Amino acid sequence: MEVIAGPPDPQVNNNIKLTMLETLDLYNPEDLFRTPSIEELKDPVNLLEWLDISAMGYSEPMTFGMRVKRYMKGRTKSLDIIHDNQCLAFGLLSLAREMPVTTTIHHPMTVDRRLAVQSTRSFIKKVKALRWYSFIGMQKMVARRMPAIITVSESSKIDISREFKIPESKFRTIPIGIDMENFYPLDHIKKIPGRLIVTNSADTPLKGLYHLLHALSRIIKKREVSLTVIGSPKKDGGIEKLVKKLDLGRHIEFTGRIDHHRFVREYARAQIAVVPSMYEGFGLPVGEAMACRIPVISTTGGALPEVAGDAAKLVPPGDAGALEKAIIQLLDDPKERERLAQKGYERVTSEFTWEKTAMRTAAVYQEVIDDYHGL
Repeated sequence: MEVIAGPPDPQVNNNIKLTMLETLDLYNPEDLFRTPSIEELKDPVNLLEWLDISAMGYSEPMTFGMRVKRYMKGRTKSLDIIHDNQCLAFGLLSLAREMPVTTTIHHPMTVDRRLAVQSTRSFIKKVKALRWYSFIGMQKMVARRMPAIITVSESSKIDISREFKIPESKFRTIPIGIDMENFYPLDHIKKIPGRLIVTNSADTPLKGLYHLLHALSRIIKKREVSLTVIGSPKKDGGIEKLVKKLDLGRHIEFTGRIDHHRFVREYARAQIAVVPSMYEGFGLPVGEAMACRIPVISTTGGALPEVAGDAAKLVPPGDAGALEKAIIQLLDDPKERERLAQKGYERVTSEFTWEKTAMRTAAVYQEVIDDYHGL
């Protein structure tokens, strides 16, 4: 197996070959949107990427596909199959003429685009959002020409089929596995009364943190609560401004980037994990919290109910009042917290293992390879 990637560097096992393709890396937070050198811009792919990003587009999916195609020249006969991870670039179609190809689509980016446009009243910001998501047209064209598409939930299958106009028969649903080596219970750690945890620090409307903050502002008037947010908000972004507006600074801790050891300790200290997303193609935060044996409150956005099953308290997405009510009910009911924690842990350990994911993925590989060779 060989993993071909661009920044940020993916973490792979030592026995897996990792090929990092050289890119402009314009989204590196340490040198965000830097101006490339003249020497770098002599490469037509680099020039195309820089010009598009300068015009407020997001060209990385397309240019990464071009770089992969260039790297793969003369090498397609040495590999059995290429598995694309939602890049869906035009370069993938060129490779599909020479060898078996499949792709995973986690959820339709059209949902992200729609929520981004709806979340602002500014006409200029709406235009910027539409421009940034302009790569979706390419992804739709490429996805329609894939022989088989892997997706991570039945909800995603239905939504991608509708949004991208692809027959459902082309999809193979394979749930993502939960990394039980990095997410596990720490029962010896004492929980902090009233502590909530959310792994969602993104300022994007899709993640729903805005609604949780509004719920928290109401709850602190009735209960002693605190919220641990794994990650950091965008500087001077919407989340940071809302925290100040609602005067929540004393009740919230943003951890910034942390390692897995601290991650599971933060879960262990919390009484409840909250997943306020408006939409998820799968919902890893639900599964990871359950693997840590923490009771979960989740919205019903996208595929979240498929992951949660009957092992979490579910509320409608975008409803701060429903979040407030569910959190207070669960804080006041230790027996229900314990019941959900155990039920969630049992669900994850039986339903969402990486072994099952790997076996199902290998079966799709064999299907695509056989179809390509007419077997």
